[in-house]
Amino acid sequence: MIRIVTCARLAGLQRDAEGARERAREIQGAADRAYAGHLRTVYDLTAEAESAERAAEADRADAVMARELLERTETQLASARATVREQAARIEALSEPATNTSMVLLLHYGEPHSIHPDAAAACAHAATFGAPSSGWVPVGERPAAELLWMCVPFIYDAGRDHFRSVTAPAVEPSGGAR
Repeated sequence: MIRIVTCARLAGLQRDAEGARERAREIQGAADRAYAGHLRTVYDLTAEAESAERAAEADRADAVMARELLERTETQLASARATVREQAARIEALSEPATNTSMVLLLHYGEPHSIHPDAAAACAHAATFGAPSSGWVPVGERPAAELLWMCVPFIYDAGRDHFRSVTAPAVEPSGGAR
């Protein structure tokens, strides 16, 4: 079959073809925009996912550091507690009155002034009040009230809960207490 195409028909077909091409360009443009939007979305989501992974890795690293810090702190705390227990035991041991401990009573013009662990400490304490720090001599027979400073050694007997002089004999008086 042979068909004869007129100029009007040919012009109509060309207009239809041009309209179809225009419609194809519009659809292709919309498809390109949709594809570009899809690519942007994929790129944005990929960037967000990578950022989230980096943040998660940083958080994991922070958690590891925090765990290590906590472990070190716990170790230091345990050490500090052990030190406190040792010091508390030492303080308790030092706070208990020592049995038969020798001490020195420092007298000022015969009046009790202070108690010291040894004569050197008593002399050093008296030196803070103007007494010579060395050159102390035995008292002899002079009364204590005549001496500016005097050291009297004594022992605390914890078993009997009393003090006794080191220079006087530790003898009970005969016939009972006076």
